[in-house]
Amino acid sequence: MLIIYRMTKPEHRFPPATRSALLLSCLLFSACSTTHPGSSPQETDPFEPYNRAAYSFNDALDRAILKPVAQGYAKYMPQLGKMAIENFFSNLNDVTVTCNDVLQLKFKQAASDGSRVLFNTTFGLFGLINVTTRLPKHNEDFGQTLGYWGAPSGPYIVIPVLGPSSVRDGAGTYADSFVSVIGTTDHVPTRNSAYVVDGIVTRASLLDNEKILENATIDRYSSLRDAYMMHRRNLVYDGDPPRRHYEDFDDE
Repeated sequence: MLIIYRMTKPEHRFPPATRSALLLSCLLFSACSTTHPGSSPQETDPFEPYNRAAYSFNDALDRAILKPVAQGYAKYMPQLGKMAIENFFSNLNDVTVTCNDVLQLKFKQAASDGSRVLFNTTFGLFGLINVTTRLPKHNEDFGQTLGYWGAPSGPYIVIPVLGPSSVRDGAGTYADSFVSVIGTTDHVPTRNSAYVVDGIVTRASLLDNEKILENATIDRYSSLRDAYMMHRRNLVYDGDPPRRHYEDFDDE
């Protein structure tokens, strides 16, 4: 399930209903096609033997440690505490989002996201309270910024512990660490603790959604791979990717 965590990590969060619908649509699509649209399996996943091994490792790690901890958090943490923690990490993520807004020349969106950071950090007690409910929560990272400027995604890669990625998204994750509030925290115990708590919170938010996966596909690895690649392409184009022509498929 760490592969799903990667798809919906803080910078990829949507409201629960939207996230469930998106995940279901991705899985329904991938059930009809086991390759990324417009690409052959060899082009999309040339490292499949390694990726399958990494996926199995991540899934075993999740079942043994992360999922049980997330279930305990979901069961015993008071609802008010959950909201405060989620708001806090969402506010930290808005810093990274704002930086990528600017890099993509989305200045109006940058002003909105920057305002979220300013008001939630000050009037919202360091982000524990979301006082900017009228301002939309956007979703940008450096992987999307690279895609915005035309960089291809490159091969699909499963990163141990972190989950699914691609050459472009892996580079983007590394670049984002230089502007991330957590990533730039000098105190190592604090930084690592923040990463762990954020991971638990995100994993807990997926406990209900994973029911969709249980009976959705036969080969979960290939379906989730295709879902991830389609999801990232959708993000690069802000939910409106260009349609592919039938000729593109006939040429393969």
